[in-house]
Amino acid sequence: MIKKLWVSAICTVLLVACAESPTGRRQVMLYDSQQLSTMGAQTFEEMKAAEKISNDAEINRYVLCVSNALLKVTPDEYQQQSWEIVVFDSEQVNAFALPGGKIGVYTGLLKVAETPAQLAAVVGHEIAHVMAGHSNERLSTNQFLQMALALGDAGSKAYGVQYQQELMAALGVGAQLGVALPFSRAHETESDIIGLELMAKAGFDPSEAVNLWRNMAKASGPAGPQFLSSHPVPETRITTLQDMMPEANGFYTQRKAAGNLPSCRKPAKL
Repeated sequence: MIKKLWVSAICTVLLVACAESPTGRRQVMLYDSQQLSTMGAQTFEEMKAAEKISNDAEINRYVLCVSNALLKVTPDEYQQQSWEIVVFDSEQVNAFALPGGKIGVYTGLLKVAETPAQLAAVVGHEIAHVMAGHSNERLSTNQFLQMALALGDAGSKAYGVQYQQELMAALGVGAQLGVALPFSRAHETESDIIGLELMAKAGFDPSEAVNLWRNMAKASGPAGPQFLSSHPVPETRITTLQDMMPEANGFYTQRKAAGNLPSCRKPAKL
């Protein structure tokens, strides 16, 4: 019976939820875009209510300049969307983008991202998460894992497996290390690749993405084991970016030849 439930559940997911990311990777997507946009907007409102927002006009102009330059080279569906971009006054070295056209940048990041191109590398990476549907995929994967663990629990009870709690704990750890974290690392690598293309097409020097991650490595200190992390270690990211650099440089060269490069200037106070 448990085997039949597994087969039925897997077949249902494969039939109704298969998709392909911008890089051609197969995905499971259980949510529609409107659901994700609603969740993204709600989360963003909660963050704005909970965190301090920067009112510094110069810093806001800078972040808007870089972000808007990137959005202008995204696919039409994202260019036509109304984006809300907020700068949070916090020492966090972070940025994010949410479904529904929401971008958040923390002022702490502006100290580590030393140039407009380095900031573009981060913001482009975050926009890429939205373009690739990573929020949808993460939520869908978590839902599928919960279903799988529920079936495992039902099976262990049905067949009188001893040490049921220990078994379910082991299954939970295995699911986290074997599926959830690798999926997250795959998302990060994919967003690095898409973000590199975005920044190059927008007219930001793609080689600055490598410098950005060198700065990040210095700021974060020694990295833990990669297999226990949701993000690739900086050295892995740099290698991926360097592998993709010839193509990115091609996009950058085309943009320079066309002219009209972004004129974003980092405030001297940063």
